[in-house]
Amino acid sequence: MRALIVEDEEKLSDIVARGLKAEGFAVDVALNGTDGLEFAMSYDYDVIILDIMLPGTDGTEILSRIRKNNGHVPILMLTAKDTVADKVKHFDAGADDYLTKPFAFAELLMRVRALLKRAPTQRPNIIKIADLEIDRLAHQVKRAGNAIELSTKEYALLEYMAQNCDQVLSRTMIIEHVWDQSFEGITNIVDVYVHQLRNKVDEPYKEKLIKTIRGVGYILNKVGK
Repeated sequence: MRALIVEDEEKLSDIVARGLKAEGFAVDVALNGTDGLEFAMSYDYDVIILDIMLPGTDGTEILSRIRKNNGHVPILMLTAKDTVADKVKHFDAGADDYLTKPFAFAELLMRVRALLKRAPTQRPNIIKIADLEIDRLAHQVKRAGNAIELSTKEYALLEYMAQNCDQVLSRTMIIEHVWDQSFEGITNIVDVYVHQLRNKVDEPYKEKLIKTIRGVGYILNKVGK
């Protein structure tokens, strides 16, 4: 999953980003509203964490702009304001939840998970492809009833491929969703992780789900296709 954090308090944004990355998210961070709006309009996010008081474009305007273009992405507002009128204003504008500063990361994570659980039905909590089962909330993977232990990045890659089952995904598409906008690592990182996934998800089983489309990328599809 990929998250966007728009928060001008650098220490806070860093804490939230590190916490979400530990949970398997790819995370983009914007420290001002102008960059935050550009990120939100340029990439497909599973959740957006948005501060209200921001330099440049404020969170209220960003919320409004996002909702005009994307009615489904869950948005959690962060603010030091806790008046009922302020909460109502932003809920009416399209916010999905509201968290008052200061807060514990555990509470933010709980709210993010709740938002993802309530996300549109096209993103089910349990993904089943042949005998592969992915629990998106618990981050658990099974095949033929057998638990498969994955690293956070391996899980994120498998989940992204499963969400886009039967679609060919280029290496660029995978990097942008599973890693983040600032990734500048080794060029064959996708190939390395696909190889690791195959060893765990496909190698022990007769039927292979992960396939290479030479010169294009990878696809995860149902047995026999």
